[in-house]
Amino acid sequence: MQKVYFKTFGCRTNQFDTQVMMSKLKDYELTDDELHSDFIVVNSCTVTNGADSSVRNYISSMHRKNPNAKVILAGCGSHSKGESLFEDKKVFGVMGHSEKENINTILKHKEAFYQIGDLEHIDTTIVEEFVGKSRAFIKIQEGCDFACSYCIIPQVRGAARSHKEETILEQISKLASNGFGEFILTGTNVGSYGKDHNTSMAKLIKKMSQIRGVRRIRIGSLEPIQIDDEFMELLKEPWMAKQLHIALQHTSDKMLQIMNRRNDFKSDLEMFQTIASKGYALGTDFIVGHPGEDDKEWSKAISRVKELPLTHVHAFSYSKRDNTASSTMKPEIRGNIAKDRHRELTKIIQAKNYVFRREHTSNLEVLLEKGKSGIYSGFDQYFNKVEVLSDEDLSSNWVTINDVEVSDVGNKAKFFT
Repeated sequence: MQKVYFKTFGCRTNQFDTQVMMSKLKDYELTDDELHSDFIVVNSCTVTNGADSSVRNYISSMHRKNPNAKVILAGCGSHSKGESLFEDKKVFGVMGHSEKENINTILKHKEAFYQIGDLEHIDTTIVEEFVGKSRAFIKIQEGCDFACSYCIIPQVRGAARSHKEETILEQISKLASNGFGEFILTGTNVGSYGKDHNTSMAKLIKKMSQIRGVRRIRIGSLEPIQIDDEFMELLKEPWMAKQLHIALQHTSDKMLQIMNRRNDFKSDLEMFQTIASKGYALGTDFIVGHPGEDDKEWSKAISRVKELPLTHVHAFSYSKRDNTASSTMKPEIRGNIAKDRHRELTKIIQAKNYVFRREHTSNLEVLLEKGKSGIYSGFDQYFNKVEVLSDEDLSSNWVTINDVEVSDVGNKAKFFT
């Protein structure tokens, strides 16, 4: 039986898409050995020019290391760079988002192929297992209707469209019966779920919570304007993970306008303070060094960051993405300046996170991953990683920790029965 290796770049949505493809392999063997595989399926990311480069470099390295393998390009990069890579014979085949459920048939192509499909497809696959995971990612929607100036994703993922509620709930039921207890909702723009089906993400989450075996629900990322009163009502529920990731992208109102965002700092601050008062940890995305971010705007932005009750941050130094509005904007920010600002921002949030962890050292519900040499790690309800020492096998188990040793680099605990 021929062997297939999957290489996944980018976001949680891509991780889910890889699981969909894995679940559809009927006539092939899944392998974790890329050097001895017959096919290498590259689930690519194209969010920045740098992401494209990483994908191209990987494909080139596989041509050297495993020249007999057929390389198949999937993911967002298939829609932005697939045609050029195919024409240059860098890949054997290209498959678009709508084709991933057909992968078992696609791999049987004897000749090179370019099968890009469309950007209107909605998956119907029920994923019943996640290879090597103790948490399950659930994709609830595709695409995005926003037009942020720096982002190419709507061009390669299409308009926002929701998966069917019954498909989502059936998938969660099957995963819960297979032992999964934590579910992470993901998608291109998760909070837009239900707008096209006359429902909402909050209504979906309520129904999820009623499924036997569902212990914790976590949401990948939300936009500030998507947090309404209906959603706020959920924050008191015990099955909600006590951490939200709300994508602000910046704290300067001028920069938010340049980025064509839909939020402003005054509203963001009020919302964050309200949610934090309910015992939640809060994370955000932040783009540093976007064109137009002069010293004055950065100074204002970083002072406002200090006001926010943040505990986590995904900070990105701006990287030009061709075919976006931002790619032609001036003035550009020098790389060394962006790097310094990135370091300043992350240092502030790390300090905030340390204070938060010191204030939350007991009753931590941790879902552990696989361990090694008696040391296991997992995330608590606040999305802080905890390293646990134990003399028993705690792989994929829930533990409640009441005595955590907190340091500036992380949390550690012992668990003995």
